[in-house]
Amino acid sequence: MKTAPVIRALEAYRVEQSVVHTGQLDDFNMSAGFCRQLGMPAPDVNVQAGPESHAQQTAQIMSRFEPVLKEVKPDLVVVYGDVNSTVAAALVCSKLMVRIAHVEAGLRSFDRSMPEEINRLVTDQLCDLLFTPSEDGNRNLAREGASPGKVFFVGNVMIDTLVRMLREAEERLPADLPRKYALVALDRTSDEDELDWLTQLISNLEKANRELTFIFPVHPCTRQKTSPLATTLNGNGRIRFLEPLPFAEFLALQKHAAMVITDSGGIQEETTFLGVPCLTVRENTDRPVTVSMGTNILVGNDARRLAKEISLALERPGKQGEIPPLWDGHAAERIARVIMRVGPRAAEAEKTELLGFQERSHWKEPDEQHRPS
Repeated sequence: MKTAPVIRALEAYRVEQSVVHTGQLDDFNMSAGFCRQLGMPAPDVNVQAGPESHAQQTAQIMSRFEPVLKEVKPDLVVVYGDVNSTVAAALVCSKLMVRIAHVEAGLRSFDRSMPEEINRLVTDQLCDLLFTPSEDGNRNLAREGASPGKVFFVGNVMIDTLVRMLREAEERLPADLPRKYALVALDRTSDEDELDWLTQLISNLEKANRELTFIFPVHPCTRQKTSPLATTLNGNGRIRFLEPLPFAEFLALQKHAAMVITDSGGIQEETTFLGVPCLTVRENTDRPVTVSMGTNILVGNDARRLAKEISLALERPGKQGEIPPLWDGHAAERIARVIMRVGPRAAEAEKTELLGFQERSHWKEPDEQHRPS
């Protein structure tokens, strides 16, 4: 969802691109379905890393990506987000002196018990171009000593995909939806303690406000590790467990939900743009702008607080918010413009020239003088 709009934006400049699928998402059917719906090209390479431990998966991706990098010899590698693939590719590029751009740079939860936080910190230290989705990202990078010439506030590419898919999403809204429902989206349940917590969460949802149905598409990683929850995952009528959904169908459910209960950073962003109340079952967030400006409320792992916030969201209009700056559907175009103007080998002075550009909130099509012949 982050890669697709950047690929399209670079196509406008006739940039030769190679797409590498790391295989980190261990359900390839789910991954392929997303690619088709988002209009992405089939991957040029699939290194097929397996669903191992964090260290093993990162090592697999590094060892399998290195020969690809040596063969393709790109001018620039673009990495996305905060997953193991991101830091693995960045490490390989830094060793081989290949320049790297990080889309979604600068986000911080300040919780180093999260693997994603370690991935973010390491990746941003290695990258040559840092594309931030929100202004807190710029502040975080400045505090960590990143050169201002590397940092570009471009907006949120997740919102580019959301805006593009909204019309199709409306066409895919199921006809049999309950009058009021909450959408549950959890993807960080990976160990036994978290599975115990998930069991408790489901139990609490079953006891929550009786006028509300819970729709819960179960992530493949969660379903694989939920054999102790086999009975619970059969549901009781008020909780509808579904297979993973394509993005358009999931977006339709988000848009029309009374609220969304999640631990996903991307969904915190999407609900803020859609104006849908979001209850985040985490103690912290790497998307603080969704709390300070948007519709997101952190409820932590407190089951009683979650039940209270569910009731409050039903009794009155949910938390009202506003859309953060540059979340306008044109972030990928800004990224492509920076890449073409700065280029993989441009001097620092050329980067500085763009500081005025990154403050603009409106976008114009790239003019002919900046297109390669």
